[in-house]
Amino acid sequence: MTTNPTEVSRPFFACEDIALDLGGREILKGISLGVNAGEVLGIIGPNGAGKTSLIEVLSGRIAAKSGTVSFDGHDITALKLYERARLGIGRTYQTPVVPEELTVAEVLKAARQAYRPYCTRHQAEWAMELVHLQVKERLPASELGTLNRRKLLLACLLMRRCPLLLLDEPAAGMINSEVDEFDHLIRLLSKELNIAIVIVEHRIELLDTIADRVMVMDAGDTIAEGTLAEILDDDRVHEAYFEGSAA
Repeated sequence: MTTNPTEVSRPFFACEDIALDLGGREILKGISLGVNAGEVLGIIGPNGAGKTSLIEVLSGRIAAKSGTVSFDGHDITALKLYERARLGIGRTYQTPVVPEELTVAEVLKAARQAYRPYCTRHQAEWAMELVHLQVKERLPASELGTLNRRKLLLACLLMRRCPLLLLDEPAAGMINSEVDEFDHLIRLLSKELNIAIVIVEHRIELLDTIADRVMVMDAGDTIAEGTLAEILDDDRVHEAYFEGSAA
């Protein structure tokens, strides 16, 4: 069979020409990206670049003005947040908020029974081991530190074998030793479990170790994309990210 040379395989997860207006302001200006299974795409940019707004659109929490989102070969543009979550699109937020009135065991149980098919206790235990969450299950979630809160939230997603994770500044609030541990965890998830990961992060040292590609945003637009070494050598990136607004 002859292959059409113009055919290009579609990424596992992608968006094309995403535009977003909020409060009369143009927030995103035709953003496109793609990420494959087992790949980590890092997104950086100065404050106000539109990074979190893009994650909001990709997760389905905010509807774009125009553009499309695809997942595993299917157009999911019209799907809402909970519908995308049930497909296996996991998302974390800048602040690792957990139900502080619940114990760790109760948080995991709530996640197991969030929707059908329910996850088993064994699946929850597997996810806890995977993220190295080594705390007593009867411990109140309110007593967890930042790293363990993020691990607990990841375990809640991973027990359902999410093939895609959207992570918004996951290293925020961590000390260097915790960032190193989180670095190992992200590499495990992407390379050994073949999970596609899109990560917004300000810490260049973290992206240096985990990101296969980095996309740079400024004022709602993409100004560069490539390896970290390539984008750090781009004059536009230096002007926008390092010499412009504080990151």
